[in-house]
Amino acid sequence: MRIGVPTEIKKHEYRVALLPEGARQLNQRGHTVMVQSGAGDGCGIANQQYEAAGATIVNDRDQLWADSEMVVKVKEPLEEEFHLMREGQILFTFFHFAASRELTNAVIRSRSVAIAYETMERRDGTLPVLLPMSEVAGRMAVQEGARCLEKPFGGRGILMGGIPGVKPARVTVLGGGVVGAHAAQIASGMGAYTTILDIHLPRLRYLEEIMPENVQTLFSDASTIEASVAEADMVIGAVLKKGARAPHLISRRMLSSLKPGVVLVDVSIDQGGCFESSHPTTHDDPVFIDEFALHYCVANIPGAVPLTSTPGLCNTTLPFVLAIAESGWKAAAADSPEIRSGINIVDGQVVYSGVADTFALSHIPIDSLL
Repeated sequence: MRIGVPTEIKKHEYRVALLPEGARQLNQRGHTVMVQSGAGDGCGIANQQYEAAGATIVNDRDQLWADSEMVVKVKEPLEEEFHLMREGQILFTFFHFAASRELTNAVIRSRSVAIAYETMERRDGTLPVLLPMSEVAGRMAVQEGARCLEKPFGGRGILMGGIPGVKPARVTVLGGGVVGAHAAQIASGMGAYTTILDIHLPRLRYLEEIMPENVQTLFSDASTIEASVAEADMVIGAVLKKGARAPHLISRRMLSSLKPGVVLVDVSIDQGGCFESSHPTTHDDPVFIDEFALHYCVANIPGAVPLTSTPGLCNTTLPFVLAIAESGWKAAAADSPEIRSGINIVDGQVVYSGVADTFALSHIPIDSLL
């Protein structure tokens, strides 16, 4: 199979979708790997390293897409890449379709095969490819939020851990999944009073056991959310509704009840955001103020730490890339529940219910195509 790895064009996205080791393994199995020139520059991987691993460096982006039977990316195709997608081509990347009707329509029109990292699911319900990036995003959410709490950045001007005789900050984490758990670990480790809200009692019991003493758990409902965020200096939005748009847990009406200068970090922004007032931002312009609340809504948080996030992502995706390259997407999906659950759109048809439900589109079961 001919596999193409383009340079990411999302603003301040420094990750790359394939390491030289991945290119070497694919090459050894007889596949052709084409890497766009400079694709690895953001994480310190030179063209020569890919060439040494058996990959071909391609200078022309359009040619790389045209020659590739499978395109492996990190982030979703942007508008300027829509025309490059073609019928039958396999696209393997983070898509987050529910956040963009335009992207969904473009992939439907292209009649390509869209396999989304974020919906790949094991039989035990875990999300193997989303997991490492959620770990990064959860930890970075607090790191970035703590900086935003400083007065020069527009925040309340409070130190996360306080000092002896002065109270620390209060952090509320909405969602106790991977992002929320890692956010709570970092926030509590910095000394903040931390509260995690979730709707799953078994998960709350587990978090209660593993978290330090300055973390409390609460069952999440409308009244508890409203009370908790009203006390908070920082709120981390870490809600995941797999493959579908994130629910709005903080309404615009609630903003007026928050502390002036509160920092709202919406990690769910890739799936539309869990704060009604959220809209995507970038690493070079990460925040905006709405009703005196400082919003941090960067849609590719892990892209800022590519030396950590690129290996974390590629180590997880490579076995699936190899399986698809060896067998084709149909056979690979028949053998792998992860690949099967990752397929969202095929030949103009939506096969993932979360995407179809978000946009009121018809869909067919993926099993009918295998």
